[in-house]
Amino acid sequence: MEFGWSSEEEAHRQGVRDLLAATLPPDWEALAVHGPGSDFQTDYSRTFCPLLAEKGLLVPNWPAKYGGQDAPVWRQFILGEEMWAANEPRGAQYMNVNWIGPALMRFGTADQLERYLPPIREGRAIWCQGFSEPSAGSDLAALRTTATPVEGGYRVSGAKIWTSYAGKADTCFLLARVPASENGPAGKSAIVILLTDMSSPGIQVKQIPALIGEGDIHEVFFDDVFVPAENRLGEEGQAWEIITYALQNERTGIARYEFSRRMLDRGVARLKAEGRWADPVVQERAARALMLCEAARMLVYRVVDAKAHDLPADAFPSVARWAVVQADNGVNDFLTEFLPDGLIGADPVQLAHHQRAIAAGVASGAAEIQLNLIARRWLELPGEPKR
Repeated sequence: MEFGWSSEEEAHRQGVRDLLAATLPPDWEALAVHGPGSDFQTDYSRTFCPLLAEKGLLVPNWPAKYGGQDAPVWRQFILGEEMWAANEPRGAQYMNVNWIGPALMRFGTADQLERYLPPIREGRAIWCQGFSEPSAGSDLAALRTTATPVEGGYRVSGAKIWTSYAGKADTCFLLARVPASENGPAGKSAIVILLTDMSSPGIQVKQIPALIGEGDIHEVFFDDVFVPAENRLGEEGQAWEIITYALQNERTGIARYEFSRRMLDRGVARLKAEGRWADPVVQERAARALMLCEAARMLVYRVVDAKAHDLPADAFPSVARWAVVQADNGVNDFLTEFLPDGLIGADPVQLAHHQRAIAAGVASGAAEIQLNLIARRWLELPGEPKR
């Protein structure tokens, strides 16, 4: 099997690198250590993403009728790898491009497409996703936030947690449950998706202090928030189909392994400069970390290739997601063992990677949940017996 890139893809990658070199501030590494959710990086994305859009680099794989170029999905993915290698100057906006926009294109109404797609493709929109809850974690089927039908729409009450970018977001891709009735839907069929204006009365956002980066995660409280019916994505009962489609893109859209690979190369270069690379133990540990990065890359590529060939969604993204977590943690373990001073001030970029590795096992669905999905849906192992 050929794993190489075409000359056009190599030229595209080099073009993205040249743009980053010419555009990012000279002290970008120091500025970006607080993460994509920081005030600085979020604000910078409002300048950087319109520049990408102007050069046709923000949504090239989108259909031309929605403002894209009908480019292959690999072109978009190459962009994502280079963005994450540079500590993601798109801030939170990778989310809009990778999965919110495509979900809208497939399931949105004409009015929703007209309202939401232009700000995304122009690099002006910031979204958050209202999935996880205090009592349900990442188990979407157990969510309790309610969306009570009223005249003209829904009244939403409940809470979300670990919500990235909520402090700056314009709109929330919100999951809520229609209260059960005698003849109404139940379980997953009762979930609705509401495209919720974050400036709506009754929404309170509280930042959660954390190790993983400034401004990354929040609690969001909904107190009888009115959401118009025209802001519902899809029909009642269709939410699970939409979520499944969206998560195929969301869970492989972040090329975290690329940042880890660059950090590994950085650490090896420092060890060589300090005369410590000749130690065979160091080399063996570095080889293990490298193996994890490249394994994650190949498994993610398998998911992207399935998307490129428009194959039916399956459970393999959870396999790739788990591999990415292993890559992040493998590189972090190597750097912590042989360059521990990087975590106490010697290298702020290494500290930023350390924080991202902590987050890797939680973001986009906890690692343990991914293992459960792999066991049930990919390996088809039997579940726990009912008592």
